Amino acid sequence: MRAKDCVKNYPSSLRMYTNYTDRKIRSICKEVGPRASGSEAERKAQEIVLEDLKTCSDESRIEEFKIGKYAFMAWVVLDGIFLLAAVGLSFLNLPIVSLCLAGLSFILIFFEFLLYMEFLDPFFKKVTSTNAIGVKKPTGEVKQRIIFSGHIDSAYEWSFTHWGGHGMLIGGIIYALVGLIYVAASSIVQIVSCGITGGTFEGVPGIMRWIQLAFVPAFILIIFFTNFRRPVMGCNDNLTGSITSVAVLKFLEDNGISFENTEVVALTTGSEEAGLRGAKAYVKAHKDELNAIPTVFFGMDTLKELEYMAIYSRDMTGTVKNDPRVCALMKKGSELAGLDIPYSSVWFGASDAAQVSKMGVPAACLAAMDPTGPRYYHTRRDTPEIMERKTLEKSLDICLQSLFVFDEYGLKDNYDEVKVEDA
Repeated sequence: MRAKDCVKNYPSSLRMYTNYTDRKIRSICKEVGPRASGSEAERKAQEIVLEDLKTCSDESRIEEFKIGKYAFMAWVVLDGIFLLAAVGLSFLNLPIVSLCLAGLSFILIFFEFLLYMEFLDPFFKKVTSTNAIGVKKPTGEVKQRIIFSGHIDSAYEWSFTHWGGHGMLIGGIIYALVGLIYVAASSIVQIVSCGITGGTFEGVPGIMRWIQLAFVPAFILIIFFTNFRRPVMGCNDNLTGSITSVAVLKFLEDNGISFENTEVVALTTGSEEAGLRGAKAYVKAHKDELNAIPTVFFGMDTLKELEYMAIYSRDMTGTVKNDPRVCALMKKGSELAGLDIPYSSVWFGASDAAQVSKMGVPAACLAAMDPTGPRYYHTRRDTPEIMERKTLEKSLDICLQSLFVFDEYGLKDNYDEVKVEDA
């Protein structure tokens, strides 16, 4: 059976649950507002979602986990401070200390940003974050599972994007990274040429030392990269993905649809913006059941710009490969929904799907956002007024189409046997 065959007027029903998604997003924005990771507002939003999950799930609950408040994005601030200190110390003839500070800056980038490890969490105050879960059981034995998921927390504002859009974001990051590399290189030249005391201000080492001052503005700016006093509304990033996940279960429940052996889960994660902590906590808590049967994680993030909709086969700044079978399932779902969306990569940052993939559960991410970083991304501009209903409708359609294909065929390398013309 295809998604269009499950109800009498599928297009009309699709619009009905798109309306639900739209209304619920606006309601949460109005009642709760910004939802920083681990905040009371994040929990209130999860409790609102839970009330809806109770009406369309056989099991529903909120699960708690701990995070280090501010720990994830603090690495940017620390790098700025370390690099300013490194420049100053080079003029005090302490290049070895400057090199150590530059090296520590590299380490923070590697562990916190590239690997999303909880590297700084032990040094920050612990707060409680939450995941909300709804489970729709099959009529028979559970033989496979699909999880539709989006994160409900919103980011702290990125000042660069707010001030100057993606041009300033990309330019500022490149400026700071070049500065980091240059400070490290300058320190090495000083040490090799003059010893650990740094020596003279003359010659190549001296010139390189003075050139470091050109990067001081970048190091000052990145200290203010994140405005920790201003969490944003996060309407598109990512109430769109989280409420679409709930809409899938509501569609099934309201239309009396149950599968024989496929369990369907709606998961709204917390603290994605704090380093994918909610997804990590969920997989860790449910590892045995997730590994017991074939399980698919269908992640969604920022479902706004239809022209940029893509299936993210690589994630976490390109370091993680999402499951090609889940990508193929999403691709087939999009074809059945009348779209031809490409595969793409998250070259800067990560989605929950990356964390789930790293922990051994087949996962991929569907997103619809300009990958260069639109002006609303992580800024106060991400409000209900800029939502695009057509994107919400197509995203829900892809979810439902993929769900019915998964129920019938399971997890496969390709779905060529599923003919689009039969849908």
